[in-house]
Amino acid sequence: MLPLPPDPVGFRVPHDLAAPLPGAPDGPLAGTTFVAKDLFAVTGHKGSCGNPDFRDWCPPAERTAPVIDRLREAGSSLVGMATCCEFFFSLSGVNQHYGTPRNTAAPDRIPGGSSSGSAAAVAAGCCDFALGSDTGGSVRIPASFCGLYGIRPTWGRVDLTEVWPMAPGFDVVGWFTADADLFARLGEVLLDAHEPARATVERLLVARDALGCADPDVTAAFRRFAATSLGPTTEVVLAEERLEAWRDAFTVLQGHQVQGTTLRWVREHDPRLAPDIRSRLDRAGGFTDRQAGEADRVRARARRRLDELLPPGTALVLPTAPCVPPRLEADDDELLSFRTQTMCLTCISGLTGLPQVSLPLLEVDGLPAGLSIIGWRGGDEALLELARAL
Repeated sequence: MLPLPPDPVGFRVPHDLAAPLPGAPDGPLAGTTFVAKDLFAVTGHKGSCGNPDFRDWCPPAERTAPVIDRLREAGSSLVGMATCCEFFFSLSGVNQHYGTPRNTAAPDRIPGGSSSGSAAAVAAGCCDFALGSDTGGSVRIPASFCGLYGIRPTWGRVDLTEVWPMAPGFDVVGWFTADADLFARLGEVLLDAHEPARATVERLLVARDALGCADPDVTAAFRRFAATSLGPTTEVVLAEERLEAWRDAFTVLQGHQVQGTTLRWVREHDPRLAPDIRSRLDRAGGFTDRQAGEADRVRARARRRLDELLPPGTALVLPTAPCVPPRLEADDDELLSFRTQTMCLTCISGLTGLPQVSLPLLEVDGLPAGLSIIGWRGGDEALLELARAL
């Protein structure tokens, strides 16, 4: 039996696996190890979704999530369950109940969330890769802040069975690695088949309005890299009504869907909640069907615009996050401002369902910053290959 790995960065939840679950002796991932965010079901394990009262209520799982079974069948061993932000409703990586995993890429900075434990484990070398989930940025932002590769796949391309939902119309399973080759190989195992036939990335667009949402130092680092490493690019404007309108539409639609998942459970059981999580859930509970209908019309326009801009072979490049990781001691107002600014960027692939990879290719004053590439619907493999090439 494999030993549990050391946990020098506090990535594991207190109710971690009793023992690792070994993978098959051969296969494309043989000999690798991974951890999974504490929203994936594992037979006999009581999950927490980042909240101890939920864990007390949650019965032991009767079935392991198929995505975990698929990885084990490919030869990888599950060696831990990772801390996450409470009910996945934060981009900071902070958890009031279980603590904040240490960001070894920037030890005095937050790791980003909500898949903070998954990212911290990979960055610290505790495993070869990690599973997370991404609804509003929860893989992409930790990848940027911890100096990792991370992917939000095309919506619907990775099995979500036995994964606790947040906003089902936006939820996806994603993964982190520190290695570009493994990053691409995981796609061969986890991505379901998709038609039409694959293409390669031949043309790159730069989102001018996305750059306008980023801090000047991040924009400068992005432009330096683009000028020296990306070749010819074409600048475009994504949103006629401004990205803030896309962000607001995403916020309404996400919150409206949360009413049928997390919020329903919270109202029934009244758990202990961090103040920012409670505030966010309260706001989500106030969105009406009429507001959701209006937001859905914005979403439809965003999808049409991105499908027009990104036919197979064309991809969009932008900073993953608008800033470097905030400091651990950042106050609530700073973290709220960070979240509001960040979602102007993360809402793009969230609203449209398009695949996005974050690559650890930028640096600002010695701190990690991700460069993102958004591709066409089903173009995940092309993005993973481009990541390997870069």
